[in-house]
Amino acid sequence: MTSVFHQIISDAQRDVAAREARVTFQDIKARSRACSPPRDVIHALEQPGCEVIAEIKRATPVRGMLAAIDQPVALAQELVAGGAAIISCHTDPRRFLGSLEEMAAISAAIEVPVLCRDFIVDPYQIHEARCFGADMLTLRPAVLKQAHLAALIDRTESLGMVALVEVRNPEEADRALSAGAKVIGVNARDFSTMELNMEAFGIIAPGLPEDIFRIALSGVRSVRELLGYAASGADAVVIGESIVTAANPREACRVLVAAGRHPACPSR
Repeated sequence: MTSVFHQIISDAQRDVAAREARVTFQDIKARSRACSPPRDVIHALEQPGCEVIAEIKRATPVRGMLAAIDQPVALAQELVAGGAAIISCHTDPRRFLGSLEEMAAISAAIEVPVLCRDFIVDPYQIHEARCFGADMLTLRPAVLKQAHLAALIDRTESLGMVALVEVRNPEEADRALSAGAKVIGVNARDFSTMELNMEAFGIIAPGLPEDIFRIALSGVRSVRELLGYAASGADAVVIGESIVTAANPREACRVLVAAGRHPACPSR
C-alpha cells in the first residue's frame, strides 16, 4: 500500500511538470492574481454547530468506483440546496476521476466556497487551483518537508485562499501548527497504509489551540458519526461516499446538515 501512496505523489509531480510545459509558472501565477477574490471560507466554518463539506467523489484508491456522476454541476447545486457549506472537488484524474475543469464548472455554478482536494506538492498547483475556482485547498505534511509546507501555506494565503492542512497523527498536527496552519483537518484515512482510524480525530483535535478550525475527514457516513466528531470539537466534516451513493443525495445531505445545525449538536 505504501507504494500506492508513493505512486500518487509521483504521478502528481509528473502531471504538474506536463501542465507547466504548456502554461508556464509565470503565466499561471499572473492569471491566478487576476482572478476575482475567493469566497469566504472562514465565515462558512465559524458558524455554530458542525457544518457539512459535501464532496463530489466518483472513486477512491481503496474502494474503486463509487458513483457514476454524469452531471457533477447539477449534483453540486443539489448539495448546496441541501445545505452544504462548502463543496469539495477531487481533481486527481487517475484515482478519483475528477479534474480541474470540472471544479471550475462547479465553482462557476454555485455561491458557496469550493475546496480543491488533491495531492499538492508544487507552488504551481496552488496558482492553478485559484485559476480553476478553488477558494480552499488541501496540503499534507506527510508529503512535504517543513519549510516547503510553510511556504505553500503562505502562498495559498497570499492568494486569499485557505489551506486545509490534513494530518494523521499528533506529530503532523504539531508540524501544521509550526508551519502556520489556521485550519487543520484530521484524516482518518492514512494514505500511506490505506487504513482507517476513526479514533484519530478524538486524539488530535482536543489538543489543538482554540483559534484553530478543526475538520474531520474520511469515514463519516452517518448523523451519529457527525455528532461524535462535533463532540470532539469538529467545526465541519467532509462527507462524500455516503452522499454520492445515496438514492437522493440532496436529502442525504440535508439530514446531515440538519443534525450539524441542530441546537443539540455540540458546538465550540
